[in-house]
Amino acid sequence: MLSFSKSKYCSLWQCPKMAWLNKYKPEELKPDDSTISRMEAGNEVGQLAKGLFGDYVDVTKYNGELLNLSAMISATKREMEKGTEVICEASFSYDGLYCAVDILKKDGGGWAIYEVKSSTHNDKDVYIADIAYQKYVLEHCGVKLNGVYLICLDSGYVFDGILDVHRLFKITDVAELVAGEEKSIAENLSAAESILSSPTEPDIDLSINCKNPYLCGFWEYCSRHIPKPSVFDLHRMPFAKKIDFYRKGLVSFSDLVSRPEIKSKKQLRQMEYSLMDKGTYIDKEKIMDFLDNLSFPLYFLDFETMQPAIPRFIGTKPYAQIPFQYSLHYIEKEGGALKHKEFLGESGTDPRRALAEQLCADIPMNVCVTAYNKAFECTRLQELAEIFPDLSDHLLNIREHIQDLLVPFQSGYYYNRAMGGSFSIKSVLPAIYPDDPDLDYHNLEGVHNGGEAMAIFPQIQYMEPAEREIARRNLLKYCELDTYAMVKVWEALLAAT
Repeated sequence: MLSFSKSKYCSLWQCPKMAWLNKYKPEELKPDDSTISRMEAGNEVGQLAKGLFGDYVDVTKYNGELLNLSAMISATKREMEKGTEVICEASFSYDGLYCAVDILKKDGGGWAIYEVKSSTHNDKDVYIADIAYQKYVLEHCGVKLNGVYLICLDSGYVFDGILDVHRLFKITDVAELVAGEEKSIAENLSAAESILSSPTEPDIDLSINCKNPYLCGFWEYCSRHIPKPSVFDLHRMPFAKKIDFYRKGLVSFSDLVSRPEIKSKKQLRQMEYSLMDKGTYIDKEKIMDFLDNLSFPLYFLDFETMQPAIPRFIGTKPYAQIPFQYSLHYIEKEGGALKHKEFLGESGTDPRRALAEQLCADIPMNVCVTAYNKAFECTRLQELAEIFPDLSDHLLNIREHIQDLLVPFQSGYYYNRAMGGSFSIKSVLPAIYPDDPDLDYHNLEGVHNGGEAMAIFPQIQYMEPAEREIARRNLLKYCELDTYAMVKVWEALLAAT
């Protein structure tokens, strides 16, 4: 029997090929930018949940930097025999199958499994598969189980200054769902042994199960046979439809450009400009109509935010977007000089009040403000206005005067092939200015995207002074480039008319 953990089981449950690649070709794993943040959130939430039922014993043991599984299993047995009410990371092994239970709690004459997830959603099937695997192992170890539960964050919980873990966490009895899932465990394990003991890669093609492939760490590897660009690069086509085309052998733009099923002008233009290596498509009239909505003084605004899994500031919920920084480029009159202002909060404190006050000082009322994908900035302004009623009129005035620089690109008024199927500013900017090192996010130090900014800011409070200054400088440079990029995009629109 293979050595098997619950994470390995869940990987196989989701995709046997993923489990095989994790074992035989881990170097092909290309995790998305938010993977580390999700892991850190999971660790933080898991640690906090341990105290949900009062005093507990954590049996985690290490041998150097590695977990000492045999010591954890022995410690678990001792604590159960002692009658310890709550055991965290309770560890069990049966016939090569290993699992550590987040929280094992005494329940009448038996025990109950509590699996902790850092998500606010308790309806993910893989969570049930995870718990079913644990139940299978424990029962084969002779443990009498009286309950199985899933613990998630409650999305409705609002922090009032004192963290209430009983309101923060939502406990769901999943016994019925687990009972349905555990019927297939033996069959899944048998398939797992066959797949993972073979050095031959499973012949599993791309399918709807890859759903959001850009969050799959092996998507790049599994799709390496696909020409670029392909159906998977088409703008705003549902993934299920992309898979349907792929299954029919309609993969390349050459395969697809004449298909009557594709009626979107933007998708057709994307393919035609790629295949024919056309220059830039410009709809001057519509771009001029858009630019007519802008006026001087003209401001370019971008926020950076963090999303703490566990709310830290009064009035916030789990994973609330907390703005901690902004960059603001502005031009006071036509032909005027480009000027810049910025704000970066103090890590470890609630940055929202200071940010909102400075923003109101930096942006006058009734002026034209631009953002790129303005829904994000507008939502943050609305939230700040609700939190600070004395600043509400000014903040909402800024919100009401925001124009969206995304519109000309998303609407198809301006396009070139280098944009591909994305109209984010990080796709549009290098497409318009391909050879300008000052506009290349890769040339920044330390912070190259919003995910990195989100991860670094909360950690600054724990850094030494010199490291802290470097991190703050890197954050400021990154956010400044975001609004400078907006300025350059605006200039390109002007030049196009």
